[in-house]
Amino acid sequence: MTTANTAITDQNRADAHLIWNYHQMGHELTPCEVAIGLGSHDLGVAEHTATLYHDGLFPLLVFTGATSPTSAARFPRGEAVHYRERALELGVPDDAILVEPDAANTGDNIRLSRLLLDKHGITPTTVLLVSKPYMQRRAFATCGAVWPEVDVVCASEELSLADYVRSIGDEKLVIDMLVGDLQRVVEYPKLGFATEQHVPAGATEAYDRLLRDGFDSRLLR
Repeated sequence: MTTANTAITDQNRADAHLIWNYHQMGHELTPCEVAIGLGSHDLGVAEHTATLYHDGLFPLLVFTGATSPTSAARFPRGEAVHYRERALELGVPDDAILVEPDAANTGDNIRLSRLLLDKHGITPTTVLLVSKPYMQRRAFATCGAVWPEVDVVCASEELSLADYVRSIGDEKLVIDMLVGDLQRVVEYPKLGFATEQHVPAGATEAYDRLLRDGFDSRLLR
């Protein structure tokens, strides 16, 4: 079993980089009617959403997310609430932000954001999903199952894997998260939580090698 103190090999890093690239959709950013900032432990999601707002890509945004075990210490009042506070600090006007404070998973993020927008009389046809870099594909697939009526553009901070590792401060944990998200991309469609996504053989092989080497703390059990 690999631990945080175990040496991570060049092959591990190459496999992680391959999966990192797979998780990102590579969408061209185009103006959308609304953005949804998906809650997590990563405040960079809120900061990037604010940047995209100032770039004129959408007039209204929803921050969504309750408190999770991985974010409770950092965001004790809830992910969406802290995201809103950070966006306000970055100059996003309060009347451009809606807060959805109850979502406990990605499906809830999208479903409850949709309901919140509906309560405000807003029925968008285009949505910009802002997430952690390695969560783009799962967010896209989840939205395809939960809200198939909208056209989706995915966005996240433009970071290399090395930069993201530095921002988190724990390389083992980041690789575990990459592996865990790939497992969810594969397994969630079987449960009706997401749409099917093609997984190239190279990504599957990288996943298998990383599992063999113990990068498994974020797997579904």
